[in-house]
Amino acid sequence: MDTTLTEEQNLLRDSVLRFVRNEYGFESRRALSASEDGFSRKHWATFAELGWLAMPLPEAYGGLGGGATEVAVLMEAFGRGLVLEPYLASVVLGAGLIAKAGSEAQRSEFLPAVARGEMLLALAHGEPQARFDLNDVATTAKKEKGGYVLDGHKAVVWHAGAADKLLVSARTGGGQRDEKGISLFIVDPASPGVTIRAYATNDGQRAGEVMLEGVSVAGDAMLGGEGAGLPAIEAVIDRARVALAAEAVGAMAALVEQTQEYLKTRQQFGVPLSKFQVLQHRLVEMFNEHQLAQALTFRACATLDAGAPAAIARTAAAVKAQSGKAGRFVGQQAIQLHGGMGMTDELAVGHYFKRLSMIDTLFGNADFHLARFAGM
Repeated sequence: MDTTLTEEQNLLRDSVLRFVRNEYGFESRRALSASEDGFSRKHWATFAELGWLAMPLPEAYGGLGGGATEVAVLMEAFGRGLVLEPYLASVVLGAGLIAKAGSEAQRSEFLPAVARGEMLLALAHGEPQARFDLNDVATTAKKEKGGYVLDGHKAVVWHAGAADKLLVSARTGGGQRDEKGISLFIVDPASPGVTIRAYATNDGQRAGEVMLEGVSVAGDAMLGGEGAGLPAIEAVIDRARVALAAEAVGAMAALVEQTQEYLKTRQQFGVPLSKFQVLQHRLVEMFNEHQLAQALTFRACATLDAGAPAAIARTAAAVKAQSGKAGRFVGQQAIQLHGGMGMTDELAVGHYFKRLSMIDTLFGNADFHLARFAGM
């Protein structure tokens, strides 16, 4: 498919794919996943040197001013290699939220540090009872002595254990499911009252539960206006949904290629499996699902860069629904066509399927977004 990338975007894609080929072999990735951080700090420094961390950030704060397409190019290549580094958590979500809602002082302090690879951010927004509803926030922030005191439980905070700063949503007003009254705070994870229980996820990534018990923050730790945090959260997470769809596209491409190669080499009744027409048809169906997801994802990037909030929300819902459906189909077919081998931990196919399953769940699965799209 022709994604009509510019020359610069093609160069970016080539550089990321080269990195994945050279540095992200399957066994190397497994070793990184089992390490203390769950990713490579050395790789993260390389990301900074190559300008990937600065890519989507504003030029005024050390960024390169790239748009959604540049992020999609990066994430698609990351999906091919099952890259573990916290690009989505720290750059797309964390830095994206500061760029969207932060004050001039906050942007000047944090965004250049992220671009240089000196600071990792994590968004602590989801809660155990909320599922996919972004407005369901029970964590509270009460005014006290010129600042706020935070209490609550944040669930599945991606890369919370490695973060230098947490971006925490909390209620300064309204009921648990009200859209108004949600505020954002920059919290030091080393602050008294913050407890992080980090763990490995099923797809080899890292997340954590964040407990907040009487955590005091200064008034200038608030990100944006009081009670006005939800629109910024929704906008940044819609961008993250499209970025995740691009990662899924990369993972699907790898599965199609690996399955095609396996069918060419595995023989049955003295002939390669690729000679059986029914298997050819299934491989074509996998390819078609990948191509449709890719086309919709890169079309969505143009909508994101245009900036109309209603169109962005509708497009993000559509692309998340399609990528979830396509990822599930491609992953299931790849597992089945590899036979019993597809279920083993030693083969990459199962790891791609786990990541695609996690991508589907993140920020709303295919069924959730199909209903969301229909209701718009």
